[in-house]
Amino acid sequence: MTIFCSHCHRPLQAETSCLPTRAKQAPSASRPFRSTKSASKARRDQINAELQALRSLLPISAQEKERLSYLHTMALVCLRLRGAQLFPPGLAPPVGPALGTELLSLLPGFLLVLSADNKLVYISENVAQVLGLSVVELLAQGDTVFDILDGRVGEDVHKKLLLAREEPGREVTFVSEMRTSKAFRLQHGGNRAVAVCGRFVALGWPPSPSTTAFLALCTPVLQSPTDGEADSQDDIFQSMHLLDMTLIDVTESVTYHLGYHREELVGQSWYSLLHPEDAELAAAQHRAVALGPGPAAGSAVLRVLRRDRAWTWLRVWARRDGGCITCACRCLREEEAAHLRARQPRAAAPPAGRSLGRLAEQLRALADSLSPPAAAPPAPRRGRPGRWLRLPRELPAASPAVPPVSL
Repeated sequence: MTIFCSHCHRPLQAETSCLPTRAKQAPSASRPFRSTKSASKARRDQINAELQALRSLLPISAQEKERLSYLHTMALVCLRLRGAQLFPPGLAPPVGPALGTELLSLLPGFLLVLSADNKLVYISENVAQVLGLSVVELLAQGDTVFDILDGRVGEDVHKKLLLAREEPGREVTFVSEMRTSKAFRLQHGGNRAVAVCGRFVALGWPPSPSTTAFLALCTPVLQSPTDGEADSQDDIFQSMHLLDMTLIDVTESVTYHLGYHREELVGQSWYSLLHPEDAELAAAQHRAVALGPGPAAGSAVLRVLRRDRAWTWLRVWARRDGGCITCACRCLREEEAAHLRARQPRAAAPPAGRSLGRLAEQLRALADSLSPPAAAPPAPRRGRPGRWLRLPRELPAASPAVPPVSL
């Protein structure tokens, strides 16, 4: 019987093959165990050395560098790299002391720059005054704008940013709660509502996603007129009313906000300036402040008629001071007003039979009870623009009948 090779198919003799035979080798001994602990330590040391080198290049003070963790270091490095890719050399946004703390303190909020894919590119240092978090602490939340916003509004914000990116130069505004420090949340009862107003700007030609940035100013939505940002007459104007909301005094800054001169408003009813749809809400606030026990106070978001016949949104803080009602008013954007109205508790419906006329009668009786039986006070003196006039703190006994409240 002829045996053929299975490899070359040639006839072979028994127990032969064209392939070289392999000599039987004795089983090799098992390799000794080799620890990789020293190699892992060497890699960690190399990574730490690189992070230390990157940390030394960051444009921050030595004290801040010492407090940086590895996570914060990488977040800052990524922020700087995105800024270097977006802005040409020499046109990058200044950081730290280069921008100037005095200039930042004059802004009503902080500056924010985003890339076309909504990545954080720049945050001004005064963000700590608004959110209670430094730039480093804020970056630890994430590297996109959605990481520092309230997650419930992420979809709406994404739609507005997409619309602004499709139409460069178009201004968009949205209001959202931003993450804050724990101390801030304990003090204010939650995160901070911030109005973001900005637009996409092409930084190079031809425009492309790599040369387009969203530049925005983020201003806090004030929760009370005693906030630190509200102590300027440029932000808030004040008015003084009788108990039936007839204007008896207003600061001169009302001309800037509403267009009226002081003389045009004194003697008018507050209800004559309100939008008809907001009259009931204003009456509920009026009723709570005027008829409430003690020096009551209240807040409402209302529409007021400007001198140019346009409607503007105001947030009105009212409080009763003796025989008068003092109001602090701040102009709002439409987005801010919608945000506050959504969180504003609805006014309770007045009891049956209680109308604005009935409210006026109750206010007359209250005014009579607060009026002292003294002679008429001296005539008020005119103060400086933007300052209060010297007016009597109580109503005179011989005051004329309070006109009925009308819309």
